[in-house]
Amino acid sequence: MLHNADRLYISESDEGELSILQSEIKKMTLRIREQNDAMKKEKEHLADSLADIAHQLRTPLTSVNLILSLLENNPDESERKTLIRETKELFAQMDWLLASLLKLSRLDAGIVAFQNEWIDVDALVTAALHPFLISMELHHIALQTDVPKGTVIQGDSGWLSEAIQNILKNCMESAGDNGKIEISCDDNPLFTQIAIHDSGAGFTKEDLPNLFDRFYRGKNAGATGYGIGLALCKMIITRQGGTITAKNHPQGGALFAIRFPK
Repeated sequence: MLHNADRLYISESDEGELSILQSEIKKMTLRIREQNDAMKKEKEHLADSLADIAHQLRTPLTSVNLILSLLENNPDESERKTLIRETKELFAQMDWLLASLLKLSRLDAGIVAFQNEWIDVDALVTAALHPFLISMELHHIALQTDVPKGTVIQGDSGWLSEAIQNILKNCMESAGDNGKIEISCDDNPLFTQIAIHDSGAGFTKEDLPNLFDRFYRGKNAGATGYGIGLALCKMIITRQGGTITAKNHPQGGALFAIRFPK
C-alpha cells in the first residue's frame, strides 16, 4: 500500500494478495458452515436413532410385562408353558436387536478390522444356513442351493456370513410356512454374485428405495422385524468392496444379489 497526497493506493501485488486472502476466507467460511451443517445432521440422526431404538424396545418390553401379569394369575400349566415360551422368544428378539445395534455402532465408528482372506462360497453359504435349518424344517420351507464348487471371493468370512444370515432371516419371514428359498452363485470374469430368492410377497414400489435404510420397515415386513438386519447387511458388504441390491423377482418374491467385483 502506498500513501500519496493523503490518498490510499493499493498496488497490483497487494490487490492480488487481498484477492487470495478473500478467497481463502470464503473457502474457510464455507467449510465451517458445511461442518456445522454436518454436525447438526449428525445430532439429528443420533436423536432419531435413539428415539427409534426406544420405540423398538418398548413394544417387546410391553409384551413381556403383559405376559408376566398373565403368568401371575394363570394356574393352567399348559398355558403357562406357552406364555413362558413367548417370553423367551421376545427376549431373544431384544437380544438380537441389541447385538445388531452394537455391530452397527462398531461399523459406524470404524473400529472393525475386516479380514481379507480367500473364502469358498459354498462353505460360506453352508455356514450361514446352519442356524436356520431346523427352523426351515419346522416351517416346511423348501431350500434349494446351486453354488459351483471351487468358487471363491475375498473378504471376512465371519462378517459375510452375518450379512447372508440377515438376508436369510428376512427371506424366511417373507416366505412363511410352506415357502421356498433359492440360493445361487454366478461366477464370471467380472464379478462373483450370490443371489437369494424367496417365494414371499416381494416388495412394494414404495419400499424398494428404502429397504437398506436403518429402522425402515416395509409394508410386508414381519411382525418381528426391526428394520436393522438389511442396513447391517449392506454396511458389512459395502465396507468390503461389494454391493447388494434387492428387487422383485420376475416369477414373484424378493431377489437379493450380493456382488463382488474381480
